Amino acid sequence: MLRDGFFQRRIRRVLRQYEVELEFGLSNLEELAPMASTLADINSQIKKHDEQIAQLRKQAEDLRNQERAGVIEELRKKIAEYGLSAADLKLASRGGRKSVAAVAVKSAAKYRSPNGETWSGGRGRKPRWITEALAAGKPLSDFEIR
Repeated sequence: MLRDGFFQRRIRRVLRQYEVELEFGLSNLEELAPMASTLADINSQIKKHDEQIAQLRKQAEDLRNQERAGVIEELRKKIAEYGLSAADLKLASRGGRKSVAAVAVKSAAKYRSPNGETWSGGRGRKPRWITEALAAGKPLSDFEIR
């Protein structure tokens, strides 16, 4: 039966040989001596790096916001200089900010049932009243709106 120390040594050796060498470009194993030797050390280093990553992301976000503010100011000056309107820029009004794809255009009705139901004859399934009428032998032209 193998002891826990064997597994720890094996894990350290594998980490040193593959991950660290590939990740940091270290080819000499003596350079790896300061590396973490326990799971707690590794976890503390991960936590430290996560904190550094969070700080860098925050800095990047702040820089992005500063650049954005500058771009917005520059655009406002150009809009005022050239007297452009939202319509000129093909922008939606503030009240109805919907994308072009989100706005559904209804087709005009082409067929009407005796009960007043309508159908455009477009894509999708036919309404039940059409399928029942066609199954009963009635032509589709009987329901056309003229």
